Amino acid sequence: MAANPPGQGFQNKNRAAILADLEKEKRRLIQSQSMNSPGASIPLARPSVNNVVRDHAEQQHIAAQQKAALQHAHTHSSGFFITQDSSFGNLILPVLPRLDPE
Repeated sequence: MAANPPGQGFQNKNRAAILADLEKEKRRLIQSQSMNSPGASIPLARPSVNNVVRDHAEQQHIAAQQKAALQHAHTHSSGFFITQDSSFGNLILPVLPRLDPE
């Protein structure tokens, strides 16, 4: 019988948390869809206070990371950067300046 690699328990807990979040999102989407249809009555779930607090803390952490990344980029680069949510997890994005045609 093979032993579990280190961190396997953490990965399983993390995977379970992700699946639980996906299930909550699925229920929320079904709820919003049923609210748009006639005869909708009782909401299926309400967001918990812990999720709201966690989301707010994550947003503050990301904002602080964006600010630090932007300051670092402006200090060490001659380029232009903006803060922008990215589907690839980038905190800042380089921006090419527009040159006016002569």
